[in-house]
Amino acid sequence: MADHAISSHPAVQAQLDRLARLSPGADVLGLERITALLARLGDPHRSLPPVFHVAGTNGKGSTCAFLRAAIEAAGLSVHVYSSPHLVRFNERIRLTGSLVEDEALAGLLAEVLKVAEDIHPSFFEVTTAAAFLAFARTPAAATIVEVGLGGRLDATNVIADPAVTGIAALGIDHEAFLGRGAATIAGEKAGIAKRGIPLVTMDYAAPLRGRIAQVADAAGAPVIARGRDWYSKIARTTMRYRDPGFSVVTHRPRLVGAHQSRNLALAIAMLRHQGAVTVPETAMRAAADWAHWPARMQRLDAGPLTDRLPTGSELWLDGAHNPSAAAPVAKALRRIARGRPVTVILGMLANKDADGVLRLLAPSTTRLIAVPVPGHEHHAPADLAGRAAFFGIDSQSAASIEAAIARVGMPGVVMIAGSLYLAGTALAANDEPPI
Repeated sequence: MADHAISSHPAVQAQLDRLARLSPGADVLGLERITALLARLGDPHRSLPPVFHVAGTNGKGSTCAFLRAAIEAAGLSVHVYSSPHLVRFNERIRLTGSLVEDEALAGLLAEVLKVAEDIHPSFFEVTTAAAFLAFARTPAAATIVEVGLGGRLDATNVIADPAVTGIAALGIDHEAFLGRGAATIAGEKAGIAKRGIPLVTMDYAAPLRGRIAQVADAAGAPVIARGRDWYSKIARTTMRYRDPGFSVVTHRPRLVGAHQSRNLALAIAMLRHQGAVTVPETAMRAAADWAHWPARMQRLDAGPLTDRLPTGSELWLDGAHNPSAAAPVAKALRRIARGRPVTVILGMLANKDADGVLRLLAPSTTRLIAVPVPGHEHHAPADLAGRAAFFGIDSQSAASIEAAIARVGMPGVVMIAGSLYLAGTALAANDEPPI
């Protein structure tokens, strides 16, 4: 699917318009274009501060958030490259703790696009090159890089010598690009493995473990696996991480859901199995309380959307764009609702497994209102509502998030879900953009 971006800053928008004309208009995998583009820019990816490279179907963004929180809690500066953005394009490039400024972003994009015309790079490749330029020119203790799509052929995989690599939760997603089957996708994610660099993983089903081990072995990368080389355990209010010779107990993360404790543990394991950055135990504990990652079980504050709800209601937000992401959301909804009615406002991209998501959300959902995802190819709301009815959910459709909010007639829990692009629309409508 094509990526989309707009900016309120004229200079940034001018460059985004140039990019839209130049880009092929869809995700394109492969390292040839990004390699050629970076070469014309002086290979900035070879001069980055130590890189923490994170792949995964779900949870990689949260893992990056925990890594950032821990490194910053240690008093160190860190760059972060993540995607997609929710409200502002600037969210993709964080320089030493702050989103890149509009003037700097416009200049970076112009510099990349000046040398890009005959290469025909994708939207993501241009963004990656701009981020690496910014990171190489700005001193920091570390760089956190989130894989965009897959791993092996993702533009970020030009990084040849990261400090450590990691793989978060795995599931079925992006099959059109990565190939069918969980083991195939696991192999693509493991493609970020580099010779002699630890590849830190969660615990997966045997076929996935085997495929990851096969890819890592071919690359010469040692695998550091949960359940074998490191362990984590969740209690009511705490998370315990341990590996040979080390253990730490943290609060359960401020980020909602049991899966976030596992993402925190993965981040700690990555910190433990690299030698470029010193992060003390106190900073690892602080990460549980400090980490923030928008649109991942985020409760929205007072604003134009929440103010329209019946008194006593709560408005929550999550991407939940595939079954692997929807499962923890459904579990969290049951805990949050405490017997109150739950209204899910759902919009999903056309290439996503709507039935798989609806099947998981159905037991936690009192009522569903299907909406479009503005600016993107999406499941028609009427069709999505019909699919929801098949799973026994009282359902209807609406023309927008605002129209759906207007139909919430009784106090309770309202969850906007199904797409990070839809989440961005909700954050903008509630005057709550990521900062």
